[in-house]
Amino acid sequence: MLKSKLNVRSSVIAAGIGALFTITPAKAEDASATAAYKDIQATLGSVPDMFRTLPDVAVAGAWAEIKGVQLNPKTALDGKTKELMGLAVAAQIPCQYCIYFHTEAAKLNGASDEEIKETIAMAAIVRHWSTMLNGSQVDLATFKKQTDDVFAAVKAKSQ
Repeated sequence: MLKSKLNVRSSVIAAGIGALFTITPAKAEDASATAAYKDIQATLGSVPDMFRTLPDVAVAGAWAEIKGVQLNPKTALDGKTKELMGLAVAAQIPCQYCIYFHTEAAKLNGASDEEIKETIAMAAIVRHWSTMLNGSQVDLATFKKQTDDVFAAVKAKSQ
């Protein structure tokens, strides 16, 4: 009886594994990638190679993310702010491609040279203190309490 149950169980598992191998993979360029490439072309005027580095199954999702947040004028942050944030992160990664892109996109969205410099300076300050706090293993609970106390004092002075 036990041997019979094991044989049935093994057969079911083998059939399931066999079914996985018979699933046909998506075609080289599926319909969602084709549609995304057409929308990228219509929106940007061309399809940058960065999109072609993605597997076809990822193109539509990547484009939806960029179009839905970064290029969307109806989000909580304006384009200049988003691009300055992108530049700050890019400077810290560091990524030459991203630095170039987000600098130019920030300028296109109205950022001045002074705003770009200040963005990079803020990124550097945050990186510096992150290094100091993490490297020194400052207690997080104590840090949060001290931060809350500082903000409370600043708020009290402004009232």
